[in-house]
Amino acid sequence: MARTQAADYEERREAIVERAAELFAQRGFLGASVSDIARACNTSKSLLYHYYPSKEDVLYAVMASHIDRLVEDVESVESGPGGADERLRRLLHLFMEHYVGAASRQKVLLNELDNLPDDKRTSIVARQRRLVDAVQKLLVEADPSLAGDKGRARARTMLLFGMINWTGNWYDPAGAVKPGEIAEMALEMVLRPVGR
Repeated sequence: MARTQAADYEERREAIVERAAELFAQRGFLGASVSDIARACNTSKSLLYHYYPSKEDVLYAVMASHIDRLVEDVESVESGPGGADERLRRLLHLFMEHYVGAASRQKVLLNELDNLPDDKRTSIVARQRRLVDAVQKLLVEADPSLAGDKGRARARTMLLFGMINWTGNWYDPAGAVKPGEIAEMALEMVLRPVGR
């Protein structure tokens, strides 16, 4: 007879993802065992496998839960009002809020992609490209001089992601600078480069 699903099944899955994200961010995917995840969740390995069939499935859930939130941000901004500058501003503010609130997941997304099976890695990479393409489209709308130079448009887009993606490595949420200010700094650098 198949095991029935607990009433709090989804909450337990999310708790596993949260603890695993913290472990993977601290130790790396290869440095955190299934036993470590189970211990962090105060559960058994066998119960953990009830929720996720493999450690790779847990890793995928960590990444997918984070990147799906970022894709939702893109979709909300794309269909929203305002010019390209304003929509890009809103998007960067949303990204920074989520990066700060999910620093472990962001770190895992940036560092552990190679540990996913090919099909799952392909799925995550497709969503990453969706984010990059959406931001590039907004940048080109905001700065039409980029329209005729796809190489420069992509370079500026990737520089923007380079600025914000790694904030989890140095940003202190208790510090004087708030996530919105970081978003504004990044926007200023990418839309109004020094000397322009």
